Amino acid sequence: MIEDKDLKEKDLKELDNICDECKEKDESVSQNLILTGFKICKSCRVSKTIFPI
Repeated sequence: MIEDKDLKEKDLKELDNICDECKEKDESVSQNLILTGFKICKSCRVSKTIFPI
């Protein structure tokens, strides 16, 4: 029972919609997490696509 609660809290922290690159909150972060596996917002995803360095 305790382990289930800890796992749920970790999952909620992962889905906080905060971009790992720019640290801003955006709805597209959770969408990109599902699509690509990275926690980045739409603007950071576009900039990484254009300038992959």
